[in-house]
Amino acid sequence: MTDIFSEFKARGLVAVSTDEAALQHALDKDSLTYYVGFDPTAPSLHMGNLVQLITARRLQLAGHNPLALVGGATGLIGDPRMSGERTLNPREVVEEWVAKIRAQVERFLDFSGTNAAQVVNNYDWTSQFSAIDFLRDIGKHFPVNRMLAKESVSARLKSESGISFTEFSYQVLQGNDYLELYRRYGCTLQTGGSDQWGNLTSGVDLIRRVEQTSVHALATPLLTKADGTKFGKTESGTVWLDPSLTSPYAFSQFWLNADDRDVMKFLKVFSFRPVEELDAIEAEFTAAPHSRLAQKVLAEDVTTLVHGREQYEQVIAAASALFGGGQLEDLDPAILGAATAELPRGDVDAAQLSAGLPVADAFVTAGIVKSKGEARRAIKDGGAYVNNVKVTGEDQTLTSAEVLDTATGGVILLRRGKKTLGAVDVVS
Repeated sequence: MTDIFSEFKARGLVAVSTDEAALQHALDKDSLTYYVGFDPTAPSLHMGNLVQLITARRLQLAGHNPLALVGGATGLIGDPRMSGERTLNPREVVEEWVAKIRAQVERFLDFSGTNAAQVVNNYDWTSQFSAIDFLRDIGKHFPVNRMLAKESVSARLKSESGISFTEFSYQVLQGNDYLELYRRYGCTLQTGGSDQWGNLTSGVDLIRRVEQTSVHALATPLLTKADGTKFGKTESGTVWLDPSLTSPYAFSQFWLNADDRDVMKFLKVFSFRPVEELDAIEAEFTAAPHSRLAQKVLAEDVTTLVHGREQYEQVIAAASALFGGGQLEDLDPAILGAATAELPRGDVDAAQLSAGLPVADAFVTAGIVKSKGEARRAIKDGGAYVNNVKVTGEDQTLTSAEVLDTATGGVILLRRGKKTLGAVDVVS
């Protein structure tokens, strides 16, 4: 056991909680059972969910017993959003997403030992209720005036679209989840994001009313970025934990591109390095921010945690190889494809390669230079490269021998000087 609550505070992981002194005493006194829930509203968890997965992992490492709830029932309903009513997904889609999210959750927790994790699905008990029983046994304990005061509900009531009874009832379903887990497993702590505080406290209130006992809730802050953009979003969209939706390379790049103003905050939340070690990294980074030390540590720790050490090492190898620090041919095709995905590029026909495509033409097609003349000058000056091999003649051509496999097609990497990269995709 460790003083996990104090560590949470040191890492900036406490936004709000029920009775803080009582919660800290409960965490220090003995091993308690806690839960965190994930609704299958998409085929993968995303960066925001990662905060909760890491919080659950920290609590388990401190000796507590985790329950990871996958919302097979609540996923059919949808938590009210500020922006408006959700579109209900078909049951078979939700069931498929439940399985995918369950598999993701299982990678972050330990399912062996004295405090082994368990994954539970709220469909198992919610589906057993009749409408009458649910209204009598659970709904009776929810004062409507307090339900209306919940932030998401209040905001929706003021909008033109309002809120459906379906989404209005979400907090009742989540409150009942906590009650069921309390009865079945002795669960006395629920964690979640601060935007879920109203739903978290609905379960605390329900247990107090029905069981005449006190339980706990802990909410972590919603992460924000200094530039005002939403955390976990990039120009290409949401950063997912599923490597088929966000490649390990793109995932690592997200962390490497962290703003200097954000990076230490992110390190304290997502890295498992001791706070004292992070303080030393911060001091070194502050003295030499150009080194990007904090971003490199952050990318290494989080990419390794989510995708594994081997994938992280392949990402590093790809980043190095793009600029001549390794053999492009040795890279995993999927990693190479992801590493070149955001480069300036153009298409060349496979038939053009068969006939021999002038390198100067390829440089223009990729957008690295504006004209063939400029490309020839780069070649003459010794600053043109194809797949990291220096181009030695102004009339040199590309053939199919230069095509690299990216798992989704063929590509040829072009470079001008040390830093200007581009690519051509080979199409039939």
